[in-house]
Amino acid sequence: MMFSAQLKMTLRERQAWFWGIFFPVILMVIFMVIFGGDSNDEFQTEVAVVSEGSNQTSEMLLKQMKQLSVLGIKEEEPVSFQKAKEWVEDGEVDAAIVLPKTAEDTSLKLVVNKEDEQGTTTQAISGILDQFIQQANLAAAGVTPTYKLEFESVSSSTNELDYTDFLLTGMIALAIAQGGLFGMVDMVEMRRKGLIKRLRMTPAKMGIFGLSDMVMRMLFSVIQIVLLSLIGVLIFGAHLYIDFLSLVTVFLLGALSFNAIGYFISSFSKTTEAYMGVANITSFLMMFLSGVFFPIETMPEWIQPVSSILPLTYFAEGLRDSMVYQTGITTSSFWIGIGIIVLWGALSYMIGSLLYKNKSIVATR
Repeated sequence: MMFSAQLKMTLRERQAWFWGIFFPVILMVIFMVIFGGDSNDEFQTEVAVVSEGSNQTSEMLLKQMKQLSVLGIKEEEPVSFQKAKEWVEDGEVDAAIVLPKTAEDTSLKLVVNKEDEQGTTTQAISGILDQFIQQANLAAAGVTPTYKLEFESVSSSTNELDYTDFLLTGMIALAIAQGGLFGMVDMVEMRRKGLIKRLRMTPAKMGIFGLSDMVMRMLFSVIQIVLLSLIGVLIFGAHLYIDFLSLVTVFLLGALSFNAIGYFISSFSKTTEAYMGVANITSFLMMFLSGVFFPIETMPEWIQPVSSILPLTYFAEGLRDSMVYQTGITTSSFWIGIGIIVLWGALSYMIGSLLYKNKSIVATR
């Protein structure tokens, strides 16, 4: 009966549909457009080549550079240093390479924009040019390289995956978590209107009332995960390989746990503004520290322990295990993550229920 009443109250609020369903969709589309570029595209940069003196060495180096597919040369023939400098300053090219002036000169110069000196593209060009010079030195000395590097990437999944798949599952986890964190704001509004006070004067139990609201919010999460998955696959070309048993497990427990955290926040928030402030801070911290956008391993080492205690970290990993890697329910790491999620949810629900129960009826409003 409480669940039915909660559902009717929510459906009467049209804004609930927007904030509960369509806002996460909009949020995911924005982040997928920003971060979800095709990571499989081959890296290529555009450079200008300067040759201030025509000689055998510069011609030989220019010929070899043209064979590098990652270096796109702006002009077929070398340009003046002043012209190349203007292009670098204006951002028309990523860098300029100055060839040796004479056949006896053994140095190449790399000219970059100071504002982008520490940028990824500049570092990549520097590394490419450094490797090119090493190869040229070996060729000039007539030495055949003995060792070479072979690159191979492996995955726990048997399927072809890319960054879009990683980002999609992270955004689904974030949307469901935010739905739980922000979804309980109506409890604060009910307190403001005096409805909680009236409810506590009845035989109804606040714990059951809060649980019914959590289950109702979980229905919104079902709609969210379906909509977000369809958008990710059909519009952004993501790939999903779903293990349904693992997905149902992590979804149900994760959605309930984040709803419980929202319930806990509502238990001590006296105003809607206070509730939204705490929920926003919590959501913001977990958004960037839980591996939603980038793997936790890429974060600074001193901050990784913080990520290891956040529930969203394990919720996102659990969704990836069940929707992408297909390794969920058979691994111990999956169940460790589930245990941490359940612990967060259970503690939040129990503390929230105690706070609601122990408050005097007079202080409820």
